[in-house]
Amino acid sequence: MADLDDHFETADSGASATYPMQCSALRKNGFVMLKSRPCKIVEMSTSKTGKHGHAKVHMVGIDIFSNKKYEDICPSTHNMDVPHVKREDLQLIAISDDGFLTMMTEGGDLREDLKVPDGDLGDQLRSDFDNGKDLLCTVLKACGEECVIAIKNNSALDK
Repeated sequence: MADLDDHFETADSGASATYPMQCSALRKNGFVMLKSRPCKIVEMSTSKTGKHGHAKVHMVGIDIFSNKKYEDICPSTHNMDVPHVKREDLQLIAISDDGFLTMMTEGGDLREDLKVPDGDLGDQLRSDFDNGKDLLCTVLKACGEECVIAIKNNSALDK
């Protein structure tokens, strides 16, 4: 008999974080998985078919979370994984002492699980918030990761 004491740690929908797409159908400024990282394609070139081979596609992509550069070459007829990328604008409400952002979704729910981004963007976000500006943070989500990639002034309150 099967043991019925199975224990499951997570209960997600089982949907994949990526979907397949033929190399030749990928475009510049689109998204693709390079070296198992979600990347935005910044450069793409196709080489001619050889004597016995396929046309090859050379791609250069920038990791959407770490900004690292990745390259890959693949036959144009092969499939590559494309990440499901979700983009969302959240209103910034507060910045905690330990560097976490308190943001409100369009539905009015509060989120407190994202850190202030590193580098110039984080410095800009802190200084604008400290100067009393009302900010919208653009959050990008893909492959179980998410981070703030951009900020802008909230113009909805001016109306």
